[in-house]
Amino acid sequence: MIVIRGGSVLTPDGIVVADVVVDGEEVIAVDEAPAQPRQSPSAQVLDASGCWVGPGLVDLHTHLREPGQEWKEDIASGSRAAAAGGFTAVVAMPNTVPAIDEGHRARFVAERGAKVGLCDVVPAGALSLGREGEHLARFDELIEAGVRLFTDDGDTLVDAGLLRRAMEYLADRDCVIAQHAEDPGLAGGGHMHEGSVSSRLGMRGLPALAEETVVARDLALVELTGATYHVQHVSTAGTVELIRRAKAAGLPVTAEVAPHHLVFDHHEVESMDPNFKMYPPLRTPDDVAELRRALLDGTIDAVATDHAPHADHEQEVTFEEAPRGVIGLETAAAATITATGIDQQRFFEALSISPARIARLEEHGRPVAPGSPANLVVVDPTATWTPRRFHSRSQNSPFLGRQLTGKVRATLLRGRLTHQETA
Repeated sequence: MIVIRGGSVLTPDGIVVADVVVDGEEVIAVDEAPAQPRQSPSAQVLDASGCWVGPGLVDLHTHLREPGQEWKEDIASGSRAAAAGGFTAVVAMPNTVPAIDEGHRARFVAERGAKVGLCDVVPAGALSLGREGEHLARFDELIEAGVRLFTDDGDTLVDAGLLRRAMEYLADRDCVIAQHAEDPGLAGGGHMHEGSVSSRLGMRGLPALAEETVVARDLALVELTGATYHVQHVSTAGTVELIRRAKAAGLPVTAEVAPHHLVFDHHEVESMDPNFKMYPPLRTPDDVAELRRALLDGTIDAVATDHAPHADHEQEVTFEEAPRGVIGLETAAAATITATGIDQQRFFEALSISPARIARLEEHGRPVAPGSPANLVVVDPTATWTPRRFHSRSQNSPFLGRQLTGKVRATLLRGRLTHQETA
């Protein structure tokens, strides 16, 4: 038995200060001001005074690199990072080597995650075979293996005809098409946002239009096909406006934002630190402000890390030569709190409830109640800390050495502690 004592608990009826009692894999009680603490003599007590208690976080966008690039990350090290970040489930992107474009490969990822046992690892499937954008992946096999989210993440599915066929096929199968929106013709050869900073540095940039034109095209296809569509790592104010209009029109559209896009803007690239190289790139301060507003008002549904590990030796090059992407599992909660001052209700909606709904994960993202799965997180929203080292195999984070507010104190997966802060 585990008793999480005295936290601010997100329940189906709202937020209450209560003790959460866990026995086995379930929550058995949520006791407000109990006259006598409900516990056995052997119960483990977690002091959650001043902390938020709610459903474990769910990441829609994690690169675990296994199979094929285990020197960057593998499912074991990525799962440790996820648990430390408060996550009880992560959706593993299919841009592995080989790509997750067949059922047996999806099963490998899920089974490997279950064997590690620190978080549920849910494979996404590729949209196209080999993520090459020419032929559709083996959707029936992938669906049978449990895949519900499909993406060629890392690349855009450029062929509108192929995307339309994918949308038509998946529209009636309770599946989600997620798009890495970046027109390669507009973005090709760019290393950062195209704007005043790239001009000053003499560096080729990626225009905001590269993202916005793809999203606009895809939304037209959503209207035509009725497919459920998810925009990955939104980075521009223009994309936010497109999503806002699509939702107002009743289209089945959701969107995510990465924590680093909520915190940093393109001026950080002046340092030439490869830890600020990510795609989509860091945009302008106005874009950052609009992303924050859109997250808080619900236009953007979810925070998703786009956790993209790269080994140290890959980063020891010039900015232009460095690979794109940064890690984010262990700093996502803190970065979101630090950037936005988000309240408890919206925090759990954006980092747990909405991601679980989008990913079709019924056992996750559920407010805390008797009988609910004990997939839980305890977050101290006022604790300050400075990241120095991560559980991830790679350390390519823009948050290294930067003070953050908000700290994950404990993570439980089906009633078992997968992470507990000791310091």
